[in-house]
Amino acid sequence: MKARDIMKKDVIFVTQDESIQEVLRILMKNNVSGVPVIDKNNQVLGVVTEKDLITKEKGLNIPSYIEFVASILFIDGDLKYNINHEKVITLTAKEIMSSPAYTVYLDASVEEIASVMVNRRINRVPVIDKERKLVGIIGRSDLLPILIN
Repeated sequence: MKARDIMKKDVIFVTQDESIQEVLRILMKNNVSGVPVIDKNNQVLGVVTEKDLITKEKGLNIPSYIEFVASILFIDGDLKYNINHEKVITLTAKEIMSSPAYTVYLDASVEEIASVMVNRRINRVPVIDKERKLVGIIGRSDLLPILIN
């Protein structure tokens, strides 16, 4: 069995210039925890995950989860919230994504897909064609039934 046989073809994605607000809206609307980031040629540049949205690992001034919750509750006051909020709302998908994205080709085997997911500790892997264009996505839940059988 190959990637083409198990991938989801209707991929939810964002473009590199999407605002962080739009990325969050797309994640929440579609009940997904991450999306590929593509360029104008439909090539995968990276992936934005919930983790990217709530951590400082990218070296950006994105509030940590605690600061995020505190800002919503106004624990530290309106000024801190406004400063963090102004910085965050100007960010784009390209600035917060994990890059490069780990991808697999259409003809990748189940073993190759599982290896990428386990070794890279990722929950989803975009599937690309020979031109490196996004054509599908495989999540853990797509792979588990196949590995069990």
